[in-house]
Amino acid sequence: MDIAIASLALVFVFPLLLVVGTLIRLQDGGKAVYSQKRYGRNGRTFKCYKLRSMVANADERLQEILATNPEARAEWEETQKLVNDPRITPLGHFIRKTSIDELPQLINIIRGEMSLVGPRPIVENEIAKYGEYYRDYCAVRPGLTGLWQVEGRSDTTYEERVQLDVKYANSRTFTGDIMIMLRTVPAVLLSKGAR
Repeated sequence: MDIAIASLALVFVFPLLLVVGTLIRLQDGGKAVYSQKRYGRNGRTFKCYKLRSMVANADERLQEILATNPEARAEWEETQKLVNDPRITPLGHFIRKTSIDELPQLINIIRGEMSLVGPRPIVENEIAKYGEYYRDYCAVRPGLTGLWQVEGRSDTTYEERVQLDVKYANSRTFTGDIMIMLRTVPAVLLSKGAR
């Protein structure tokens, strides 16, 4: 089901990806698609794809910000996000609010690295935040959408995110996945918790 729905969705959103990707290239000449090593089912790593919403040298800029701004460093260590992230481009703000930046992950779903529904894929330094619950995270494929996305996303604490991922991993059902997908539509349209 994941592969069939993701393949069909990719056909429909491809023109949108082409247009937005071209706009990203035009803004600064950098690559339109960004990939990052993420951890998936059974702890296996994979390249997670996103449309680039930040400046081309975002990783270097982050290190500069964290080294010179103690408040930003504390916020990053707590949430792995910066509310007022100066690295996000004007177009990036739009594609994040609308979740367009996540659409290339349909390719990850087709490749079997992700699912339509599951926890959001995490990076290495987030593993410690899961602690003993990392095994629950690893029990399922990460998802394009999930319980965290429909329960508030960035409006929740990281601890709440972990608990939502554990809850999903331990109680997932086909019907539950359908309900999460249906709840994703208004969450995206209303930009619920999107930053």
